[in-house]
Amino acid sequence: MSTAQTPIQTDVQQVPAKTTKSIKLVDEAQAKTNLLGMTQAQLAEYFKSIGEKPFRSTQVIKWIYQQGVTDFEQMTNLSKSLRDKLSANACVIPPKVIHRQYSDDGTRKWVFEVTGGSLVETVLIPADDSKLNGRKTLCVSSQVGCALDCSFCSTGKQGFERDLTAAEILGQLWVANASYMTDENDSLEDVDHSLWENNVTNVVMMGMGEPLLNYRPVVSSMELMLSDYAYGLSKRRVTLSTSGVVPKMYELAQELDVALAISLHAPNDELRNELVPINKKYPLEQLMAAARNYVFEVNPRHKKHVTIEYVMLDGVNDSNEHAEQLVALLGDLPSKINLIPFNPFPHANYDKSSNNRIHAFSNILSEAGFVCTIRQTRGDDIDAACGQLVGQVADRTRRSAAWQQSIKDRESV
Repeated sequence: MSTAQTPIQTDVQQVPAKTTKSIKLVDEAQAKTNLLGMTQAQLAEYFKSIGEKPFRSTQVIKWIYQQGVTDFEQMTNLSKSLRDKLSANACVIPPKVIHRQYSDDGTRKWVFEVTGGSLVETVLIPADDSKLNGRKTLCVSSQVGCALDCSFCSTGKQGFERDLTAAEILGQLWVANASYMTDENDSLEDVDHSLWENNVTNVVMMGMGEPLLNYRPVVSSMELMLSDYAYGLSKRRVTLSTSGVVPKMYELAQELDVALAISLHAPNDELRNELVPINKKYPLEQLMAAARNYVFEVNPRHKKHVTIEYVMLDGVNDSNEHAEQLVALLGDLPSKINLIPFNPFPHANYDKSSNNRIHAFSNILSEAGFVCTIRQTRGDDIDAACGQLVGQVADRTRRSAAWQQSIKDRESV
Protein backbone atom coordinates (compact mmCIF):
# COMPACT_ATOMS: atom_id res chain seq x y z
CA MET A 1 0.00 0.00 0.00
CA SER A 2 1.33 3.46 -0.85
CA THR A 3 2.40 5.81 1.89
CA ALA A 4 -0.40 8.07 3.09
CA GLN A 5 -0.29 11.62 1.77
CA THR A 6 -2.12 14.75 2.89
CA PRO A 7 -5.74 14.27 1.77
CA ILE A 8 -7.14 16.65 -0.83
CA GLN A 9 -8.91 19.46 1.01
CA THR A 10 -12.58 19.82 0.11
CA ASP A 11 -15.69 21.09 1.83
CA VAL A 12 -16.84 17.53 2.54
CA GLN A 13 -16.24 15.79 5.82
CA GLN A 14 -13.56 13.14 6.05
CA VAL A 15 -14.81 9.58 6.16
CA PRO A 16 -13.77 7.31 9.05
CA ALA A 17 -10.17 6.13 9.10
CA LYS A 18 -10.84 2.65 7.71
CA THR A 19 -13.95 2.05 5.69
CA THR A 20 -14.44 -1.18 3.78
CA LYS A 21 -17.21 -3.06 2.01
CA SER A 22 -18.47 0.21 0.51
CA ILE A 23 -18.04 -0.37 -3.20
CA LYS A 24 -20.86 -2.08 -5.04
CA LEU A 25 -19.27 -4.46 -7.52
CA VAL A 26 -22.47 -5.99 -8.86
CA ASP A 27 -24.03 -4.42 -11.91
CA GLU A 28 -27.13 -2.57 -10.71
CA ALA A 29 -27.08 -0.12 -13.60
CA GLN A 30 -30.12 -1.70 -15.27
CA ALA A 31 -32.25 -1.07 -12.19
CA LYS A 32 -30.62 2.15 -10.98
CA THR A 33 -29.04 5.24 -12.50
CA ASN A 34 -25.25 5.02 -12.44
CA LEU A 35 -23.92 8.46 -11.48
CA LEU A 36 -20.33 7.58 -12.36
CA GLY A 37 -19.26 9.47 -15.48
CA MET A 38 -22.00 12.10 -15.31
CA THR A 39 -20.76 15.66 -15.78
CA GLN A 40 -21.74 18.34 -13.30
CA ALA A 41 -24.42 19.60 -15.70
CA GLN A 42 -25.81 16.09 -16.17
CA LEU A 43 -25.85 15.48 -12.44
CA ALA A 44 -27.59 18.81 -11.84
CA GLU A 45 -30.33 17.74 -14.27
CA TYR A 46 -30.58 14.38 -12.51
CA PHE A 47 -31.07 16.02 -9.11
CA LYS A 48 -33.71 18.35 -10.55
CA SER A 49 -35.50 15.30 -11.97
CA ILE A 50 -35.78 13.74 -8.49
CA GLY A 51 -36.93 16.98 -6.87
CA GLU A 52 -33.58 18.05 -5.38
CA LYS A 53 -31.50 21.21 -5.67
CA PRO A 54 -28.94 21.24 -8.54
CA PHE A 55 -26.09 22.23 -6.20
CA ARG A 56 -26.12 18.68 -4.85
CA SER A 57 -24.25 17.73 -8.05
CA THR A 58 -21.12 19.52 -6.82
CA GLN A 59 -21.23 17.76 -3.46
CA VAL A 60 -21.66 14.31 -4.99
CA ILE A 61 -18.95 14.84 -7.63
CA LYS A 62 -16.46 15.74 -4.90
CA TRP A 63 -17.35 12.64 -2.89
CA ILE A 64 -16.95 10.32 -5.88
CA TYR A 65 -13.75 11.67 -7.43
CA GLN A 66 -11.91 13.56 -4.68
CA GLN A 67 -12.71 11.13 -1.87
CA GLY A 68 -13.34 7.91 -3.78
CA VAL A 69 -16.64 7.31 -1.99
CA THR A 70 -19.30 5.31 -3.81
CA ASP A 71 -21.64 4.56 -0.88
CA PHE A 72 -24.25 7.29 -0.48
CA GLU A 73 -24.53 6.56 3.25
CA GLN A 74 -20.99 7.90 3.67
CA MET A 75 -21.76 11.21 1.96
CA THR A 76 -22.34 12.88 5.30
CA ASN A 77 -23.10 16.42 4.10
CA LEU A 78 -26.20 15.11 2.31
CA SER A 79 -29.41 14.87 4.28
CA LYS A 80 -30.53 11.45 5.50
CA SER A 81 -33.63 11.63 3.29
CA LEU A 82 -31.51 12.39 0.22
CA ARG A 83 -29.06 9.60 1.00
CA ASP A 84 -31.99 7.19 1.26
CA LYS A 85 -33.43 8.45 -2.02
CA LEU A 86 -30.12 8.01 -3.79
CA SER A 87 -29.57 4.55 -2.34
CA ALA A 88 -32.97 3.49 -3.67
CA ASN A 89 -32.63 5.01 -7.15
CA ALA A 90 -28.97 5.48 -8.02
CA CYS A 91 -25.55 3.85 -7.76
CA VAL A 92 -21.88 4.57 -8.38
CA ILE A 93 -20.39 1.48 -10.01
CA PRO A 94 -17.02 1.22 -11.76
CA PRO A 95 -16.58 -1.55 -14.34
CA LYS A 96 -15.82 -4.96 -12.88
CA VAL A 97 -12.15 -5.92 -12.65
CA ILE A 98 -11.75 -9.55 -13.69
CA HIS A 99 -7.98 -9.59 -14.01
CA ARG A 100 -5.04 -7.39 -13.09
CA GLN A 101 -1.29 -7.60 -13.49
CA TYR A 102 1.46 -5.45 -12.01
CA SER A 103 4.75 -5.44 -13.91
CA ASP A 104 8.20 -5.41 -12.33
CA ASP A 105 8.80 -2.00 -13.93
CA GLY A 106 5.76 -0.47 -12.21
CA THR A 107 3.35 -0.78 -15.12
CA ARG A 108 -0.16 -1.91 -14.14
CA LYS A 109 -2.80 -3.50 -16.36
CA TRP A 110 -6.47 -4.24 -15.71
CA VAL A 111 -8.97 -6.28 -17.68
CA PHE A 112 -12.53 -5.03 -17.15
CA GLU A 113 -15.78 -6.81 -17.85
CA VAL A 114 -18.37 -4.26 -18.94
CA THR A 115 -22.11 -4.62 -19.33
CA GLY A 116 -22.95 -7.46 -21.68
CA GLY A 117 -19.82 -9.43 -20.88
CA SER A 118 -17.41 -7.59 -23.18
CA LEU A 119 -13.80 -7.13 -22.10
CA VAL A 120 -11.53 -4.08 -22.27
CA GLU A 121 -8.06 -3.32 -20.98
CA THR A 122 -6.44 -0.33 -19.33
CA VAL A 123 -2.73 0.28 -18.69
CA LEU A 124 -1.00 2.60 -16.23
CA ILE A 125 2.63 3.50 -16.90
CA PRO A 126 4.74 5.33 -14.31
CA ALA A 127 7.57 7.50 -15.59
CA ASP A 128 9.86 6.42 -12.76
CA ASP A 129 8.68 3.72 -10.35
CA SER A 130 11.17 4.90 -7.73
CA LYS A 131 9.33 8.22 -7.34
CA LEU A 132 6.12 8.00 -5.34
CA ASN A 133 4.88 11.31 -6.73
CA GLY A 134 6.29 10.91 -10.26
CA ARG A 135 4.27 11.02 -13.46
CA LYS A 136 1.75 8.21 -13.79
CA THR A 137 0.08 7.99 -17.19
CA LEU A 138 -3.13 6.02 -17.70
CA CYS A 139 -3.95 4.71 -21.18
CA VAL A 140 -7.77 4.61 -21.31
CA SER A 141 -9.97 2.63 -23.70
CA SER A 142 -13.01 4.22 -25.34
CA GLN A 143 -14.53 1.28 -27.22
CA VAL A 144 -14.76 -2.50 -27.03
CA GLY A 145 -12.37 -3.39 -29.84
CA CYS A 146 -11.78 -1.05 -32.76
CA ALA A 147 -13.39 -0.67 -36.17
CA LEU A 148 -10.42 0.97 -37.93
CA ASP A 149 -8.42 -2.24 -38.49
CA CYS A 150 -4.96 -0.66 -38.69
CA SER A 151 -2.78 -3.36 -40.20
CA PHE A 152 -0.03 -3.27 -37.51
CA CYS A 153 -2.30 -3.25 -34.43
CA SER A 154 -3.36 -6.45 -32.68
CA THR A 155 -6.26 -4.67 -30.98
CA GLY A 156 -7.74 -3.86 -34.37
CA LYS A 157 -7.74 -7.56 -35.22
CA GLN A 158 -10.23 -8.11 -32.40
CA GLY A 159 -12.85 -6.21 -34.39
CA PHE A 160 -15.44 -3.84 -32.95
CA GLU A 161 -18.28 -4.62 -30.55
CA ARG A 162 -19.61 -1.39 -29.10
CA ASP A 163 -18.86 2.03 -27.62
CA LEU A 164 -18.11 2.36 -23.93
CA THR A 165 -20.34 4.50 -21.75
CA ALA A 166 -18.99 7.47 -19.83
CA ALA A 167 -19.23 5.39 -16.64
CA GLU A 168 -17.11 2.67 -18.22
CA ILE A 169 -14.55 5.20 -19.44
CA LEU A 170 -14.29 7.20 -16.19
CA GLY A 171 -14.42 3.98 -14.20
CA GLN A 172 -11.02 2.99 -15.61
CA LEU A 173 -9.48 6.11 -14.09
CA TRP A 174 -11.38 5.60 -10.83
CA VAL A 175 -10.05 2.04 -10.48
CA ALA A 176 -6.49 3.08 -11.34
CA ASN A 177 -6.52 5.65 -8.55
CA ALA A 178 -8.11 3.14 -6.16
CA SER A 179 -5.26 0.71 -6.86
CA TYR A 180 -2.89 3.00 -4.95
CA MET A 181 -5.12 2.75 -1.88
CA THR A 182 -5.01 -1.05 -1.74
CA ASP A 183 -2.41 -3.77 -1.68
CA GLU A 184 -1.93 -5.67 -4.94
CA ASN A 185 -4.09 -8.60 -3.87
CA ASP A 186 -6.82 -6.56 -2.16
CA SER A 187 -10.32 -6.16 -3.52
CA LEU A 188 -11.71 -2.73 -4.38
CA GLU A 189 -13.91 -3.28 -1.37
CA ASP A 190 -10.80 -2.81 0.77
CA VAL A 191 -10.13 0.78 -0.33
CA ASP A 192 -9.23 2.98 2.63
CA HIS A 193 -10.98 6.24 1.77
CA SER A 194 -9.10 8.20 4.41
CA LEU A 195 -5.97 7.70 2.28
CA TRP A 196 -7.64 8.54 -1.05
CA GLU A 197 -5.50 10.61 -3.36
CA ASN A 198 -5.68 10.93 -7.12
CA ASN A 199 -2.28 9.51 -8.05
CA VAL A 200 -2.82 9.36 -11.82
CA THR A 201 -1.23 12.53 -13.21
CA ASN A 202 -1.80 12.09 -16.96
CA VAL A 203 -4.54 10.48 -19.03
CA VAL A 204 -4.19 9.50 -22.67
CA MET A 205 -7.18 8.33 -24.69
CA MET A 206 -4.99 5.85 -26.55
CA GLY A 207 -6.37 2.50 -25.41
CA MET A 208 -8.78 0.29 -27.30
CA GLY A 209 -10.92 2.05 -29.86
CA GLU A 210 -11.02 5.35 -31.75
CA PRO A 211 -12.10 8.02 -29.23
CA LEU A 212 -13.64 10.36 -31.80
CA LEU A 213 -15.99 7.59 -32.99
CA ASN A 214 -17.45 7.54 -29.45
CA TYR A 215 -17.50 11.29 -29.24
CA ARG A 216 -20.04 12.32 -26.59
CA PRO A 217 -19.10 9.81 -23.82
CA VAL A 218 -15.39 10.55 -24.40
CA VAL A 219 -15.87 14.33 -24.22
CA SER A 220 -18.03 14.03 -21.10
CA SER A 221 -15.36 11.89 -19.47
CA MET A 222 -12.61 14.35 -20.31
CA GLU A 223 -14.71 17.20 -18.91
CA LEU A 224 -14.68 15.41 -15.55
CA MET A 225 -10.94 14.76 -15.82
CA LEU A 226 -10.44 18.53 -16.19
CA SER A 227 -13.06 19.69 -13.69
CA ASP A 228 -11.75 21.20 -10.45
CA TYR A 229 -14.66 19.48 -8.69
CA ALA A 230 -13.56 16.06 -9.96
CA TYR A 231 -9.97 15.20 -10.97
CA GLY A 232 -8.69 18.70 -11.75
CA LEU A 233 -6.11 17.56 -14.30
CA SER A 234 -4.35 20.14 -16.45
CA LYS A 235 -5.56 20.33 -20.05
CA ARG A 236 -1.97 19.62 -21.07
CA ARG A 237 -2.14 16.36 -19.10
CA VAL A 238 -5.24 14.99 -20.84
CA THR A 239 -4.54 13.79 -24.39
CA LEU A 240 -6.89 12.49 -27.05
CA SER A 241 -5.34 10.36 -29.77
CA THR A 242 -7.10 9.98 -33.10
CA SER A 243 -6.31 8.11 -36.29
CA GLY A 244 -7.87 10.98 -38.21
CA VAL A 245 -11.66 11.34 -37.88
CA VAL A 246 -11.46 14.77 -39.43
CA PRO A 247 -15.01 16.15 -38.89
CA LYS A 248 -14.86 15.30 -35.18
CA MET A 249 -11.43 16.96 -34.90
CA TYR A 250 -13.07 20.25 -35.92
CA GLU A 251 -15.91 19.65 -33.45
CA LEU A 252 -13.50 18.86 -30.62
CA ALA A 253 -11.55 22.06 -31.30
CA GLN A 254 -14.69 24.09 -30.70
CA GLU A 255 -15.79 22.24 -27.58
CA LEU A 256 -12.83 21.20 -25.44
CA ASP A 257 -9.20 22.21 -24.99
CA VAL A 258 -7.09 19.10 -24.46
CA ALA A 259 -3.81 17.91 -25.92
CA LEU A 260 -4.15 16.31 -29.35
CA ALA A 261 -2.22 13.33 -30.69
CA ILE A 262 -2.46 11.97 -34.23
CA SER A 263 -1.83 8.30 -34.93
CA LEU A 264 -0.05 8.95 -38.22
CA HIS A 265 2.43 6.13 -39.02
CA ALA A 266 3.00 7.08 -42.66
CA PRO A 267 4.10 10.28 -44.45
CA ASN A 268 2.24 9.76 -47.74
CA ASP A 269 -1.28 8.73 -48.73
CA GLU A 270 -0.37 5.55 -50.59
CA LEU A 271 1.39 4.01 -47.59
CA ARG A 272 -1.07 5.36 -45.04
CA ASN A 273 -4.00 3.89 -46.99
CA GLU A 274 -2.39 0.51 -46.38
CA LEU A 275 -1.45 1.00 -42.72
CA VAL A 276 -4.34 3.17 -41.51
CA PRO A 277 -7.37 2.51 -43.76
CA ILE A 278 -9.38 5.52 -42.50
CA ASN A 279 -6.94 7.58 -44.58
CA LYS A 280 -8.90 6.53 -47.67
CA LYS A 281 -11.84 8.57 -46.33
CA TYR A 282 -9.84 11.42 -44.79
CA PRO A 283 -6.50 11.69 -46.63
CA LEU A 284 -3.45 13.47 -45.29
CA GLU A 285 -4.27 16.88 -46.78
CA GLN A 286 -7.56 16.95 -44.87
CA LEU A 287 -5.98 15.53 -41.71
CA MET A 288 -3.19 18.13 -41.65
CA ALA A 289 -5.70 20.93 -42.26
CA ALA A 290 -7.74 19.76 -39.27
CA ALA A 291 -4.60 19.58 -37.13
CA ARG A 292 -3.59 23.12 -38.11
CA ASN A 293 -7.08 24.34 -37.30
CA TYR A 294 -6.80 22.76 -33.86
CA VAL A 295 -3.47 24.46 -33.15
CA PHE A 296 -3.66 27.81 -34.92
CA GLU A 297 -7.27 28.84 -35.44
CA VAL A 298 -9.09 27.86 -32.22
CA ASN A 299 -7.64 29.24 -28.97
CA PRO A 300 -4.14 29.30 -30.50
CA ARG A 301 -2.48 30.48 -27.29
CA HIS A 302 -3.57 27.36 -25.45
CA LYS A 303 -2.79 24.57 -27.92
CA LYS A 304 0.98 24.35 -28.04
CA HIS A 305 1.61 21.41 -30.36
CA VAL A 306 0.29 18.16 -31.77
CA THR A 307 1.91 14.86 -30.83
CA ILE A 308 2.59 12.71 -33.89
CA GLU A 309 2.61 8.96 -33.17
CA TYR A 310 4.65 6.95 -35.65
CA VAL A 311 5.15 3.20 -35.25
CA MET A 312 8.46 2.04 -36.74
CA LEU A 313 8.03 -0.89 -39.16
CA ASP A 314 11.15 -2.46 -40.63
CA GLY A 315 11.45 -1.77 -44.34
CA VAL A 316 7.95 -0.32 -44.53
CA ASN A 317 7.91 3.27 -43.25
CA ASP A 318 11.36 3.75 -41.70
CA SER A 319 13.66 4.89 -44.53
CA ASN A 320 15.47 8.22 -44.72
CA GLU A 321 13.12 9.14 -47.56
CA HIS A 322 10.12 8.51 -45.32
CA ALA A 323 11.65 10.75 -42.66
CA GLU A 324 12.17 13.54 -45.20
CA GLN A 325 8.58 13.13 -46.42
CA LEU A 326 7.40 13.43 -42.82
CA VAL A 327 9.36 16.67 -42.38
CA ALA A 328 7.71 18.09 -45.51
CA LEU A 329 4.24 16.90 -44.48
CA LEU A 330 4.35 18.49 -41.03
CA GLY A 331 5.87 21.73 -42.29
CA ASP A 332 5.07 24.55 -39.86
CA LEU A 333 2.72 22.46 -37.68
CA PRO A 334 4.12 22.58 -34.11
CA SER A 335 4.78 18.91 -33.55
CA LYS A 336 6.34 16.56 -31.08
CA ILE A 337 7.07 13.29 -32.85
CA ASN A 338 6.92 10.07 -30.85
CA LEU A 339 8.60 7.14 -32.60
CA ILE A 340 7.16 3.84 -31.38
CA PRO A 341 9.11 0.59 -31.82
CA PHE A 342 6.72 -2.00 -33.26
CA ASN A 343 5.54 -4.66 -30.83
CA PRO A 344 5.21 -7.94 -32.76
CA PHE A 345 2.15 -10.10 -32.18
CA PRO A 346 1.25 -13.57 -33.53
CA HIS A 347 0.81 -13.64 -37.32
CA ALA A 348 1.82 -9.98 -37.72
CA ASN A 349 3.22 -9.20 -41.15
CA TYR A 350 5.72 -6.67 -39.83
CA ASP A 351 9.00 -6.57 -37.95
CA LYS A 352 10.39 -3.97 -35.61
CA SER A 353 12.85 -1.48 -37.10
CA SER A 354 16.40 -1.86 -35.80
CA ASN A 355 17.59 0.53 -33.14
CA ASN A 356 20.11 2.00 -35.57
CA ARG A 357 17.39 2.65 -38.14
CA ILE A 358 15.11 4.25 -35.54
CA HIS A 359 17.90 6.56 -34.37
CA ALA A 360 18.82 7.49 -37.94
CA PHE A 361 15.17 8.33 -38.64
CA SER A 362 15.02 10.35 -35.43
CA ASN A 363 18.16 12.30 -36.31
CA ILE A 364 16.66 13.51 -39.60
CA LEU A 365 13.59 14.81 -37.77
CA SER A 366 15.66 16.45 -35.04
CA GLU A 367 17.96 18.15 -37.54
CA ALA A 368 14.86 19.58 -39.23
CA GLY A 369 13.93 21.24 -35.93
CA PHE A 370 11.30 18.84 -34.59
CA VAL A 371 11.24 17.54 -31.04
CA CYS A 372 11.53 13.78 -31.48
CA THR A 373 11.43 11.06 -28.83
CA ILE A 374 11.68 7.29 -29.01
CA ARG A 375 9.12 5.57 -26.81
CA GLN A 376 10.61 3.26 -24.23
CA THR A 377 8.94 -0.13 -24.15
CA ARG A 378 7.23 -0.78 -20.82
CA GLY A 379 5.14 -3.61 -19.43
CA ASP A 380 6.35 -6.28 -21.85
CA ASP A 381 6.02 -8.96 -19.17
CA ILE A 382 2.27 -8.30 -18.89
CA ASP A 383 1.53 -7.67 -22.61
CA ALA A 384 0.84 -4.01 -21.89
CA ALA A 385 2.76 -2.51 -24.80
CA CYS A 386 1.28 -0.21 -27.42
CA GLY A 387 -0.83 -2.12 -29.96
CA GLN A 388 -1.07 -5.22 -27.78
CA LEU A 389 -4.17 -4.39 -25.75
CA VAL A 390 -6.50 -7.34 -25.46
CA GLY A 391 -3.78 -9.67 -26.66
CA GLN A 392 -4.73 -12.10 -23.90
CA VAL A 393 -8.43 -11.22 -23.62
CA ALA A 394 -11.14 -13.61 -24.78
CA ASP A 395 -12.00 -13.06 -28.43
CA ARG A 396 -15.70 -12.40 -28.98
CA THR A 397 -15.84 -10.98 -32.50
CA ARG A 398 -16.61 -12.46 -35.88
CA ARG A 399 -14.02 -10.28 -37.59
CA SER A 400 -11.23 -11.69 -35.46
CA ALA A 401 -12.44 -15.23 -36.10
CA ALA A 402 -12.37 -14.53 -39.83
CA TRP A 403 -8.89 -13.02 -39.53
CA GLN A 404 -7.61 -16.07 -37.66
CA GLN A 405 -9.14 -18.33 -40.31
CA SER A 406 -7.46 -16.33 -43.10
CA ILE A 407 -4.12 -16.88 -41.37
CA LYS A 408 -4.72 -20.64 -41.28
CA ASP A 409 -5.76 -20.62 -44.94
CA ARG A 410 -2.56 -18.84 -45.96
CA GLU A 411 -0.42 -21.16 -43.89
CA SER A 412 -2.03 -24.23 -45.47
CA VAL A 413 -1.22 -23.12 -49.04
